[in-house]
Amino acid sequence: MTWSCSATWPGLGVDDLGWLELACDLAELCPPSDTAFSVGAVIVGADGREIARGFSRENDPHDHAEEAALAKTTADLTGATVYSSLEPCGHRASRPRPCAELIIASGARRVVFAWREPRLFAEGTGAELLEAAGMTLLELPELALRARAPNAHLL
Repeated sequence: MTWSCSATWPGLGVDDLGWLELACDLAELCPPSDTAFSVGAVIVGADGREIARGFSRENDPHDHAEEAALAKTTADLTGATVYSSLEPCGHRASRPRPCAELIIASGARRVVFAWREPRLFAEGTGAELLEAAGMTLLELPELALRARAPNAHLL
């Protein structure tokens, strides 16, 4: 089940807002695009330490933030949390696997995001794929405005 929560929600970890704010900051680093969202992502281990971070189009015009972060690590991600400014994609035209599938395969068990993917480029089905795989999801809509900011030209 995907939970929409605030800072007082029982499932909210002590550092969730801070890590998600960092993901939103990373989205500001994305090269602008008229055909893709600007997204930031941070992977945090079960021990609370950062493992990797990434942002859309970081190394390639087709990079998604979660994909870029996952590509930077060979660490065991069992129990890790992926923080993403935008709901991880569930459908992808530019690559064979969407970010939701990459996250599921990584061993991470939790995803925290700020903004649901608008139906501009693809159906926003990432949360449903993650949920079906048994992932714990938290949506923190109080940061959605920050996640939308680098994408204002698309909306």
